[in-house]
Amino acid sequence: MKQNENILPFAEEAVKVLRGGGVILYPTDTIWGLGCDACNPSAVEKITVLKNRPATKNYIVLVSDLYMLGHYVEQIPEIAEQLLEVADKPLTIIYPGGINLAPDVCSPDGSVAIRIPSQAFCQSVIRRLRRPILSTSANLSGEKAPARYSGIDLQIIKQADWSAPSFLEAGATGKASSIIKLGTGGEVEIIRP
Repeated sequence: MKQNENILPFAEEAVKVLRGGGVILYPTDTIWGLGCDACNPSAVEKITVLKNRPATKNYIVLVSDLYMLGHYVEQIPEIAEQLLEVADKPLTIIYPGGINLAPDVCSPDGSVAIRIPSQAFCQSVIRRLRRPILSTSANLSGEKAPARYSGIDLQIIKQADWSAPSFLEAGATGKASSIIKLGTGGEVEIIRP
């Protein structure tokens, strides 16, 4: 209970920035990320420009649970639920049909990468926002992704509209998630173990 009380004021600050179309710098269950409201096209564009990222590169979206996931994919394959139940580390799943998200969030084939983070701060922000958060590593495109706050480039910190305090990274793995792609016919492809 005490940890949740400590994160609540920061989660509320982050949500205020996200609702205003801003970009936050925050810890996820894996590494530090830049995030915005995944349904806001201008906020997504802001991150693309900030990172100097090719528009063709895919993003990851964070949702709070399976119920929220159901609002942003055409269908949740049964295998997805099974994979999420047995995953012993953060798992991002690429679903064949993304819906209700900003246009640049889904890949050209319509698929979308989504993860349900276990990290308390992320969960608190997503639940308060009641929308998915776009998540991309907190680095310039092509540079090393920061495992900890201390590894984030000062340029990124200055350009974010809001930054979470470094102590909120407690519990993060410091490693990128595993990625699995699911096909419309139940195919499973391991993208990143």
